[in-house]
Amino acid sequence: MIICSNCKHSNMAGAMFCAECGAQLVGKDTLTTQNISTQQFDQPVEHASKDDMYQPFDGSDAWGSLHLLDTGQVLPLSNRNEFTMGRVSEGQPIMPDIDLSPYQAYAAGVSRLHAVIKRDGARIIFIDLGSANGTYINGKRLVPNVEQVISHGDVVALGKLKLQVLIKNA
Repeated sequence: MIICSNCKHSNMAGAMFCAECGAQLVGKDTLTTQNISTQQFDQPVEHASKDDMYQPFDGSDAWGSLHLLDTGQVLPLSNRNEFTMGRVSEGQPIMPDIDLSPYQAYAAGVSRLHAVIKRDGARIIFIDLGSANGTYINGKRLVPNVEQVISHGDVVALGKLKLQVLIKNA
C-alpha cells in the first residue's frame, strides 16, 4: 500500500497517482514523514541525517503540470509521456491515468475516459476521446480523436472542469 502524502488515502501498490485526490505518489522526491521525539530537537543540525529531514516534492522531474482553476490543485505530469484523463466509475474496467473524480468531475461533465495529453518531443498534444460534453482549448471545441497541439498557459475545459496546462521550459 502507498499512503498519499496529500490526503493520507491508502492506494494500491504500484499506483502513480492517488485515487482520492490525484496527487503524484511516486517520484524521486516522494514526501515521507516520520515521528520524532522532543529529544531529537536537541541534536545540532549538522548531526541530523538526511533521512531525518523533511523532503518535500518539488516537481523537478515533471515535464508539465495541470493547474485546476477552481481548486488551485496542481497535478504534475512526470515519469511518462502520455496520460489519459477522466473519472473513475464503479465497475469501470478501464481506469484513467489521471482521475479527476476528487475535483467534482462528474458534476462538471467529465467522461470516464475523456481526453489524452501527451508529450511528443517538444510538442504537447491534447486529444478528446469522443467525450459526451466535449473538450475545449481556450474556448474552442476540439474535434474528437484529432490531435491538437497546445502551448504553455492554454486553458483546457473537460466539460465544465477547467484546468491550465503549464509546461516546463516553455
